[in-house]
Amino acid sequence: MDNHAFGNGGVKAAANGQADSRSVASSVMNSTETLETDSDVKNVTASERGKWGRDIEFMLSCIAYSVGFGNIWKFPYTALENGGGAFLLPYLIVLFIVGRPIYYLEMVLGQFSSRGVVKLYDLAPAMRGIGVAQSIGMFVVLTYYAPILAITFRYFVASLSTTLPWSECDPSWPNCVNSSAVGQLNVSNTSVTFHSSAELYYLNTIIHKAPSLYDGLGTPDWKLTLCLLFSWVVVAIILMRGAKSTGKASYFLAIFPYVIILILLVQTMTLDGAMRGILYFLTPQWNKLRDVKVWYEAISQCFFSLSVCYGGIVAYSSFNNFRNNVHRDAVIISWLDTFTSIIVGCIVFGVLGNLSLVTGEPDIQKLAKQGAGLTFMTYPDAIAKFKFLPQVFAALFFLMLFIVGVGSNLGVTTSIITAIRDQRPDIKHWHVVLGTAIIGFLSGLVYLTPGGMDFLDVIDDLGAKHVTLTFAVLELAAIAWIYGVDRICRDIKFMLRIETSIYWRICWGLIAPMATVLIFVFSIVNISLKDIPTQYNILGLSIYALAILQLPIFYIYAMHRRRSRHDESLRTAARKALEPLAVWGPEDDGIRMQYQIEEEQYQKTHPVPSSVVQRIKKRMFNMG
Repeated sequence: MDNHAFGNGGVKAAANGQADSRSVASSVMNSTETLETDSDVKNVTASERGKWGRDIEFMLSCIAYSVGFGNIWKFPYTALENGGGAFLLPYLIVLFIVGRPIYYLEMVLGQFSSRGVVKLYDLAPAMRGIGVAQSIGMFVVLTYYAPILAITFRYFVASLSTTLPWSECDPSWPNCVNSSAVGQLNVSNTSVTFHSSAELYYLNTIIHKAPSLYDGLGTPDWKLTLCLLFSWVVVAIILMRGAKSTGKASYFLAIFPYVIILILLVQTMTLDGAMRGILYFLTPQWNKLRDVKVWYEAISQCFFSLSVCYGGIVAYSSFNNFRNNVHRDAVIISWLDTFTSIIVGCIVFGVLGNLSLVTGEPDIQKLAKQGAGLTFMTYPDAIAKFKFLPQVFAALFFLMLFIVGVGSNLGVTTSIITAIRDQRPDIKHWHVVLGTAIIGFLSGLVYLTPGGMDFLDVIDDLGAKHVTLTFAVLELAAIAWIYGVDRICRDIKFMLRIETSIYWRICWGLIAPMATVLIFVFSIVNISLKDIPTQYNILGLSIYALAILQLPIFYIYAMHRRRSRHDESLRTAARKALEPLAVWGPEDDGIRMQYQIEEEQYQKTHPVPSSVVQRIKKRMFNMG
């Protein structure tokens, strides 16, 4: 047994003999036996969790999960709208003090406990509603992520045509201009708004967009339905064998996109006007730094780019070997994610710079459309004007987008599957995978209707973003202040045998919680319902309300379970329900026993201070 001790020798000083150790072990075993009648405990120990084949597979899977659509279509436009190069400064600051610390924290907790985002709250059973609510938000993301993949694959197939189908106008499209045309558009009738064939191809041929949701959702496009089916088949096949097959797929999903990115970057740099677009993207607008919205957007982008507070990182980390160096992984992945966003931004705006040159439009910002428009309208419009093999560059771009999308969707789906399997380990893994894929496919069809993209905006805003931000605040409160920064650091020392620096302590205990509270308040103050039929807004608000209700429901449930087993007052049960279960700790029985012995010894030799100030000091700064 390892003689590892917490703090500066505190535990060793407490271990005054074998008799004391035996008494501690006996008390731990007795408390565990008392709780083993609880179905929650049985779920933890009922089956052996799958593990990554190699530690590198975990890191590559996290890269594939974190690097996704947010890096390729959200980051470039967000940066442009919020000061260009000036946006990078607050973004890097936020990454350093909020994004990376939360990323590392979720990695640590997942690896330490070998639990998914719901069972993770064995550390504070009353707060289990946080994990359930995050799973609800993740399920909402699961429903619309694959449909975006389907559109991406549809474009990839279209790119293999002899002539890019969006490069020429269809006779039925009014006021259309060929995207393959080079030069500024000169028209005598200035009252008519002209649209590129790439834009009309996306709106009329790909998604058959309805004027608004007031016209109803409509029926799914059959070609996109087949693409959606293919996307889910790919995801399901990779997930069928759990972490082992996901890990093997990660070598391709994480590495190959960077090969394509390198090719596209080199090709972009050769385009006339590319540097103009890149400089436009990177040139700072320093006055933007005084705008609170810029910092809000920086934090938002950091959350959604790294995919923290969704549950995917916790789920992936739960398949790790107990001693894997997640500190190293968190630092590498967070910086790589940012580097990827900047490089892809240079590719996109380099192409826009070329588009500005060949069309004679000096204002690049007028060429850039938000979100999907930038990826499926502006970028294809620019590629259609390439003189040399535009099909190749279109195919490479959409292949890259599809691959990174698959990698991200694996993380999203794994989070849901892990949450289910943690509660019901008796269900076969492949049954859960198949069931999740079928539900994901059927629910995804609604986004492939003519009104689907407008519906997606509503569901994403209220059912995913606001749920994530709300429970990011609660997650940090539960972990940093209820479970405690000091205990997290002891867990890290037990697991990785390293001390946790003051940087991580301050970020976990103060800066990250404050930042998430501010972004949450800002989002609530600025929330506005979309001008759509009332029932759609009600649906979005209902999903948010359903998530919020999980917190009081599970708190009450946890208190009831305690009072049913122990003769406790309501106040005592409310307090005790915030303490870790007796089975909380590492997955391995021997390691968990050692951990529980050392933790109980620590508690005996480090009593809780009576002063509030001393409690905060101990929790935040006490290295022992």
